[in-house]
Amino acid sequence: MSLHQISSFANGAWVPPGPGARTIASAITGAPFASAGNTDLDAQAMLDHARDIGGPALRALTFHQRAKMLKALAQVLSEQKQALYDLSFETGATQKDHLIDIDGGIGTMFVFASKGRREMPDAHVYLDGDVEQLSRNGTFLGQHVCTPLQGVAIHINAFNFPVWGMLEKLAPTLLAGVPAIVKPATNSCYVTELAVRIMLESGLLPDGSLQLVSGGIGDMLDRLGCQDVVSFTGSADTALKLRQTPAILQNSVRFVAEQDSLNASILGSDVTPDAPEFDLFVKEVAREMTTKAGQKCTAIRRIIVPETQVQNVIDAVSARLTKVTIGDPRADDTRMGALVSNAQKADVLAKAALIGQEANRVFGDPDAFELNGDPNGAFVPPMLFHCTDPDTAQRVHDTEAFGPVSTLMGYRDLNHAVEIANRGQGSLVTSLITHDPQVARDVVLKAGAYNGRIYINDRDSMAESTGHGSPLPHMVHGGPGRAGGGEEMGGVRGVMHYMQRTAVQGSPRMLATIGGKWVPGAPEITTPAHPFTRSFDALEIGETLHTAPRVVTLDDIEHFARFTGDTFYAHMDEAAAARNPFFPGRVAHGYLLLSFAAGLFVEPNEGPVLANTGLDGLRFMKPVVPGDAIKVRLTVKQKTQRNEEYGEVRWHVTLTNQDDEPVAEYELLTMCAR
Repeated sequence: MSLHQISSFANGAWVPPGPGARTIASAITGAPFASAGNTDLDAQAMLDHARDIGGPALRALTFHQRAKMLKALAQVLSEQKQALYDLSFETGATQKDHLIDIDGGIGTMFVFASKGRREMPDAHVYLDGDVEQLSRNGTFLGQHVCTPLQGVAIHINAFNFPVWGMLEKLAPTLLAGVPAIVKPATNSCYVTELAVRIMLESGLLPDGSLQLVSGGIGDMLDRLGCQDVVSFTGSADTALKLRQTPAILQNSVRFVAEQDSLNASILGSDVTPDAPEFDLFVKEVAREMTTKAGQKCTAIRRIIVPETQVQNVIDAVSARLTKVTIGDPRADDTRMGALVSNAQKADVLAKAALIGQEANRVFGDPDAFELNGDPNGAFVPPMLFHCTDPDTAQRVHDTEAFGPVSTLMGYRDLNHAVEIANRGQGSLVTSLITHDPQVARDVVLKAGAYNGRIYINDRDSMAESTGHGSPLPHMVHGGPGRAGGGEEMGGVRGVMHYMQRTAVQGSPRMLATIGGKWVPGAPEITTPAHPFTRSFDALEIGETLHTAPRVVTLDDIEHFARFTGDTFYAHMDEAAAARNPFFPGRVAHGYLLLSFAAGLFVEPNEGPVLANTGLDGLRFMKPVVPGDAIKVRLTVKQKTQRNEEYGEVRWHVTLTNQDDEPVAEYELLTMCAR
């Protein structure tokens, strides 16, 4: 049988395997399956192509245009995911594993597309935080802005998730406006190559925005500069070598790492064998040991339980593992497939032997287990160890067998449990199964500094929880210390890895123009008609309406109090209000002022304004007393297109009294027709 030829995509063209190509074996048969690699790839030309062609094309798009592109790419991948499933079996993954890798990767891209549209502007500049007033009268201001790096992102990915591992990095990178060169692990690069082909053949990506290296990366890292980023997933040893590349050190190249992690799962001391949390804990442990054959960076490596529950947990976990069918991942009844290669199998067995020097294997014999598959494949059984002395042990806290291997250990009290967990010296995730909120609080306070994520589950959340081992695009994925010190995803936080935050200082007019968002003090545009009669597209940033004044009377205040039931003493009792240090006497309700403001600026007839969706940043600055006259300034602050029919308009609303003193301020949100 001829080998699958796995190509790279460089400088706008597919490059087949060449000098230095490597043969890749099927994980499930051990037979040669594919060939990948070409040492003749021109690394400098690839970098130049990304920087000179891909970067400018992506930066010309707004965040929303890039987000629409991500959504379209995710849809194309979703339509062709069966082909990805069929190929991915050769990595040893089961159909359920495909749902995590392939569907999970596509879902991550959809989430970033949504967040780009909803949380980022339809612009080229992302505003980070509020405007800072740097002068007394507000004529000199500061604003943090984020703009795309003008280099290239090098994505070096692990073998275990050839699709998700690529897309969870690629989505925030493209959303930021930065081109990427993807280098998957060679053992499973054939799945990544197919996903890249699908995306490139869709025609959705600008030229130069995505390239692929199937095989070795050569001297590419030696050619990086200050505008480039390296995002790495893999072993701590490899990460250390890459970090020490002279060009990365000399040029302060951003290096985002997600590496080895001795993740833990803690069973709360409040949980007894008859509690629903006990079964939940056992299910989580067994699932994390066997999903992807334990080849997950978030898998549970250390199981930490009360000393009184050690045997109960061993028995329960072992009973579940006994039901796991190991074999050909294409078979419907297979629960756990193969490791990615026989080399990986040898590594896992060697690491398990090291752990076995400090712990007893209580389940799973790699020399004698039932296998429904090819004995030449990279199959191992799930192996459960029990460490009786976690305080003096070392290997169980620093050796990661990247397969279906976990070690159970007992703790005396909660402080001891956290001490054991923290001995991992930095984890991607620690899970806690407890029904006691105080236990949860204590663990977060004492273990938070050692973890990128703490997953807490109990009977209240178990039906909808996503699981210990599931990083979500909404939340950061990464961890301190041994876990690499980096963070990925986390919504817009992940996009910021590929952007530069810059402090910009200047006048309100300057900041408004740079940020595409009106700033108080910036010039106003006199509206040619009532702004509520103007469509989303017709409205201009800075367009302003000034209303006539309205006098607030005592009758108004008393009527509002009776009508709403808000008879707070400051509105109804002159003497009591006068004793309040904030009020000179009876004052108008804040919500009465908001109602009057709406009455002053609203155009009542049917028009482009479709709905009021809320207000942000409301604050009352000066009390209004009977006889004061309030007026409103309504300014278009920001516009965000939502779809082809309507967009969101953010209005800056200021209420002032007869002396032009501000009495209230807020931002009004409306949906307006296009």
